[in-house]
Amino acid sequence: MAFEGLSEKLGNAFKRLKNKGKLKESDVKEAMREVRMALLEADVNYKVAKDFTNKVTERAIGSDVMESLTPAQMVIKIVNEELTQLMGGESERLDFASKPPTVIMMCGLQGSGKTTHSGKLAIYLKKQGHRPLLAACDIYRPAAIEQLKVVGNKANAPVFEMGKTNPVKIAKEAIKYAKDHGNDIVILDTAGRLHIDEALMNELKDIKKEVNPNEILLVIDSMTGQDAVNVAKSFNDLLDITGVILTKLDGDTRGGAALSVKTVTGRPIKFVGVGEKLEDLEVFHPDRMASRILGMGDVLTLIEEAESKFDRKKAEELAEKMTKNKLDFNDLLGQFEQIKKMGPIKGILSKLPGMEKKIDSMDINERQIDWTQAIILSMTPEERANPSLINPSRKRRIAAGSGRTVEEVNRLLKQLEQMQKMMRQLSGKSGTKKKARRLPGLGGMPFNGGNNGGNGGFPGM
Repeated sequence: MAFEGLSEKLGNAFKRLKNKGKLKESDVKEAMREVRMALLEADVNYKVAKDFTNKVTERAIGSDVMESLTPAQMVIKIVNEELTQLMGGESERLDFASKPPTVIMMCGLQGSGKTTHSGKLAIYLKKQGHRPLLAACDIYRPAAIEQLKVVGNKANAPVFEMGKTNPVKIAKEAIKYAKDHGNDIVILDTAGRLHIDEALMNELKDIKKEVNPNEILLVIDSMTGQDAVNVAKSFNDLLDITGVILTKLDGDTRGGAALSVKTVTGRPIKFVGVGEKLEDLEVFHPDRMASRILGMGDVLTLIEEAESKFDRKKAEELAEKMTKNKLDFNDLLGQFEQIKKMGPIKGILSKLPGMEKKIDSMDINERQIDWTQAIILSMTPEERANPSLINPSRKRRIAAGSGRTVEEVNRLLKQLEQMQKMMRQLSGKSGTKKKARRLPGLGGMPFNGGNNGGNGGFPGM
């Protein structure tokens, strides 16, 4: 995950501070030297890293911190606040036109992911109740128009194209089309190059001049590190961009671009790509990212993801069944489908406080959910609804049908039994139904660090 190395090094620096108890000025300065080195190793711009640690040092050696009962915690609090400010302070929303359509111009180097993220943005906007139109303004890259059509089809968003016509004309005609067909947003997928050149910039400036976009979003690949910041600065100098979409933040990136781009360009990161699926686009929240970097988790984003991807009606039905202790394998199967919508288990756990550093040491097999689903699907409808019917001969049949072992079938039956027992214990307590609804899709599922050897925990975890 992004920032993994940075998080570990910062954690080590703060751990040494905590072990000292009362802090001296030299302790703070030594810790900030470690923080600066950690930032530089994460590919943060040198000037940004230096200014950041200077600000933290200046605040941390004040009397309020030094004389505090928990000075190390006060230093971490200051680092958290300064990290948040470094990345923009607060999340930035899109600027919508007072009179539709809103025009969003996507730009960036070739291979940065403009076309894919045009589709991701379309899906995000559709969830907000908008009717986006994708416009194919890249007439140079082979199959660029076809790629946008494929992306548009997956996003269920219309695509406007005029073949190899002048991109400026395509952009203008796309806006006319949107007005005539009730599309309130036009997303212009413009051409990129392997490097910044005069021809590329002149074309983009011509499009900007003619259509006056409400947003100019630069798509940059966070895997390119400090080069991504240099690209952002060049585009901003020539186009005056309004924001950045940072891609591949779920990958093995050092994260320097996210920490540097706002300071270097003065433009905020508005969205981040966090996966390969078209749904994997998130609004960038500087405060939440700072918390994740410092190992504090990102529970708010996890809750928002659950609310957007879980079926509320099914969650209500599950809450009802849980309070009546009528949980069965049909419910468990539905829960697995809901959880899979949220992406990899590691991604879910990484947003929980204190979990990001423990994930690598946990025995997590992403295939385990599929294997467990196979066991449940090998049961008859009667067996799923009434697990007590499953005797030894049925267990052997279910194991053979799913390609798993009888031991795994027994383990799954034991897990359901434990969940039912837990529901019985809670059923007599007030507020149980309310609590179950508060955690849609996760109700009763024990995420307690088991493994394939099985200790009653969630399969494979």
